[in-house]
Amino acid sequence: MTSALTRIRGRIVELLPRRTDWAEARRDPRRDLLAGLTVAVVALPLALGFGVSSGLGAEAGLATAVVAGAMAAVFGGSNLQVSGPTGAMTVVLVPIVAAHGPSGVLAVGLMAGVMLVALALLRAGKYMQYVPAPVVEGFTLGIACVIGLQQIPNALGMPKPAGERVLVVTWRALEEFAKDPNWTAIAFAAAVAGVMLVGARLRPTVPFSILAVIAATVVAQAAGLDAATPIGDLPSGLPAPSLSFLDLGSLGSLLAPAVAVAALAALESLLSASVADGMTVGQRHDPDRELFGQGLANIAAPLFGGVPATGAIARTAVNVRTGAGSRLAALTHAAILAVIVFAAAPLVSKIPLAALAGVLLATAIRMVEVGSLRAMAKATRADALILVLTAVATLALDLVYAVIIGLAVAGVLALRAVAKQARLEEVPLDRGDHSAEEHALLAEHIVAYRIDGPLFFAAAHRFLLELAEVADVRVVVLRMSRVTTIDATGALVLKDAVDKLHRRGIAVMTSGIRPGQRQVLDSVGALELLSREGREYATTPEAIQGARACLECAGVMPPLAARSSGPLTEETGETVR
Repeated sequence: MTSALTRIRGRIVELLPRRTDWAEARRDPRRDLLAGLTVAVVALPLALGFGVSSGLGAEAGLATAVVAGAMAAVFGGSNLQVSGPTGAMTVVLVPIVAAHGPSGVLAVGLMAGVMLVALALLRAGKYMQYVPAPVVEGFTLGIACVIGLQQIPNALGMPKPAGERVLVVTWRALEEFAKDPNWTAIAFAAAVAGVMLVGARLRPTVPFSILAVIAATVVAQAAGLDAATPIGDLPSGLPAPSLSFLDLGSLGSLLAPAVAVAALAALESLLSASVADGMTVGQRHDPDRELFGQGLANIAAPLFGGVPATGAIARTAVNVRTGAGSRLAALTHAAILAVIVFAAAPLVSKIPLAALAGVLLATAIRMVEVGSLRAMAKATRADALILVLTAVATLALDLVYAVIIGLAVAGVLALRAVAKQARLEEVPLDRGDHSAEEHALLAEHIVAYRIDGPLFFAAAHRFLLELAEVADVRVVVLRMSRVTTIDATGALVLKDAVDKLHRRGIAVMTSGIRPGQRQVLDSVGALELLSREGREYATTPEAIQGARACLECAGVMPPLAARSSGPLTEETGETVR
């Protein structure tokens, strides 16, 4: 027990912040402060919009950006990651709000944070690399579609209709709009989205999102447009930390949503950190520390009324492009948003919801990388299928199911591709030092097969059962040195095939069984069958000699005349196994 606690304590120490994390900040703090200011300007409308979209209100989005953003900046595993509320997380939270209310979302966030810390302690961060690119691209495409559809009610100026499925909610909003159109809201949403999209092409470094939102707010207030519904009152500051939302009796029903939130937070945060690494030279994130930082961020955010957070790809990309070199930039972004919460809440409360909808619509459009989608679609049919299935599942089901479906399909297709590499080939007998007449006699009674590739559950049945139906010969030589891997299913099918050959009176000689494969063969009894009567050999020439001796005992071959013998080799000069 003591040793286990010591290991856990040591692991926690490994995940804590280090002095070297801030070494880069001391070199050029001005650069990081300016980058943090730029990111804060970009993050403000996103934080407000995602807070509103989640169902907990704009104040929840701001609290998340401030608290989670600061915690992840200090404790995370990336020097450049910017964390906060995201569209992907909002997609997961909407049905949780509908089913369990705001307090349920806060409890889910807390539970998910604990799970992320546990994943970090278990060193689970490294498994992110096994998520295939088509799954990530399909996931991103699906999220972009869902975020865009979620904004339709606000963009149309309609109250959000009841319902969990985004397609249903969108359709109901369209029906309400048809009955009583609100062209002012559409104009605001379209104008903000258009300014962002066009401006990003002309001047990528200018934060057009905040400029467009400010302009829309000024116009709405100056013209007294009642149809441009504002955000509403915001508290001037963060609430005191509290656990009043936690109901121990409901934790069981919240476990499944918490797992979904934790899985999404881990996936999106590690993906975002990887994107940041790819945009820089010399920066590499620590995936386990990133999970640890995101876990602490999600434990802290609900205490202040914030929604679950993840690493934000868009804000992280802005952070990198504006020259950030250390964690100081992300921490500055959180600090500036905190100042806005305390000093400018009355002004922020006047922002039209339609303007925020325009920001998120433009964000959704910019999430779709047409070049990447085209490349995946052209790569292979399997990649295209995985991408489409993941995107459709994200839109029709939810994000966690979408990733599971994408990974499952990718796994099946990968196994199918690997299984195709496995084959059983008949190979000619090496003549060695036999005479032509003797070699012809051997070839009449002995057949040699070489097993290439993996011998596992997805491939074994395809060809090993054919082995039992070979032509009527006296001896079968199995060359196994090219078997790359073998599992229990492959070993059992091999045992069954060899047993059927024995019952037909055909002797089986094997060569080249690797040491690492002996345990699997032995566990199912296949090794004993293959080694019976000394019929397992290190090399193929030795197995052929054994086969010849077997034919001598059966009276098929004359006794081998005494002669000098050297190593039998293939044309390459290497010993045949």
